[in-house]
Amino acid sequence: MFDQVRDKKSIHDFNYPFATAPDIIRAHQKDAYFQDILFDHLSSLLRRLKGARILHTHIPQVKAISESIYLGLTTVIGNQTLGEEYCNIVQVEDRTLRQPAFKRRVGFTLTTSLAPYILTKILPRSRSILRSKLESKLQHLNRVGRKETRSHKIILYLLEHLSVITSPSLIHIITLTIFYFSGAYYELPKRLWGLRYIFTKRITPSEARVGYEVLGVLLLIQMSVQAWLHLHSTLQIISPAHELSSENIMLPEVNTSALQTNAPISEIVHTEVLEKPKYDLRIPNLMPWIKDQNRKCTLCLEELKEPSAALCGHLFCWVCIRDWIREKPECPLCRRETSMQHVLPLRV
Repeated sequence: MFDQVRDKKSIHDFNYPFATAPDIIRAHQKDAYFQDILFDHLSSLLRRLKGARILHTHIPQVKAISESIYLGLTTVIGNQTLGEEYCNIVQVEDRTLRQPAFKRRVGFTLTTSLAPYILTKILPRSRSILRSKLESKLQHLNRVGRKETRSHKIILYLLEHLSVITSPSLIHIITLTIFYFSGAYYELPKRLWGLRYIFTKRITPSEARVGYEVLGVLLLIQMSVQAWLHLHSTLQIISPAHELSSENIMLPEVNTSALQTNAPISEIVHTEVLEKPKYDLRIPNLMPWIKDQNRKCTLCLEELKEPSAALCGHLFCWVCIRDWIREKPECPLCRRETSMQHVLPLRV
C-alpha cells in the first residue's frame, strides 16, 4: 500500500523534460512529409477539376491551404501532429508548461501557414514602393548638389542592397542559429507565440540526445565571415576614391561612350532581343517530328513556345517549366525530380 502511494507521488511530482533539438527537427521533417502528401492530393484534385493551367497559377494558395488544413486538424483542435506523435513530444506554453490556449493555437496556425503566403504578396510591392521613394530622394540630393554627403551614400547603399535587407532569409538564419544553441524554438512563429516541446515519456540515460551546438557554431562563423566580407567590400568602394583624390593620382581615361549612348541594349551587348518566341509550334511545319497532342504544353494547354524537354522526356514551354520548377523541382506529369540545369531546350 505504501509503495503504491509512493509511486503515485513520484508520478505526480515528475517534471517532463524539454524536447531536444534532434527530436524537434525530426518531428518537423515528419510533419513536412505529411504536408507534402496532403499538398499532392489537393493538387491532383484541383488538376482534375480545373486543369493543369489553373493549378500552375495557384500553387502558393494550394500550399497555404494544405498547411492550414493539416494544422487545423491537429494543432488547432488540441491534438498532436503526426510528427509530434512520432517523436513522443507535445506542444506546451513556455511559461506555464500547460497545453496552449485555443487563441494561441489558432494564432500559431495562421502565422505558420498564411503569413508566408501573405508576405510573398506584400513584400515585392512594399519593396518597389520603398525603392521608388529612395530613388526620388536620391534624385533630390543630386539636384541640390549633395552627392558626397552621408545621406547620399546611405541611400546608394540601401538601393544596392535593398533585396537582401528586406529578405526574410536573414531572420530565418538567425532563428535557426539560436535554436541550435538553445534547442528551444525551431521556427519563428513558435518563439512569437511562446510554444515549446516537452517529452511525453521519461528519458533514460541511454536515450540522451546530443545537441546541435556544432551546427550553431558553423552558422555563426558563416554569418560572421559574410558580414566581414560585406563590410570590407563596402569600405573598399568608399575609401579608394577619397584616397586617390587626396593624392592627386591621375587615373587613365575610360571610354564611357557605351554607357552614355542611347543605343538599344541589343546593340551594346551584341545579342538579339526577341519580342516573340523563336520556336513557336503554332507554326505547323516547325519541328514536324513532334506530333498531335505532344505539340501542346500540359501546363498552359497551348502550343509549345520554346519547347523544352525534361530528363524524363516530357515537353513543356520553357517559361512554364521554369516557373513550375521554381515552386516544385519535379516533372509535373511523372513527378520525377528535376532541376533547370537538366531541362534541354529543343532546337531545329
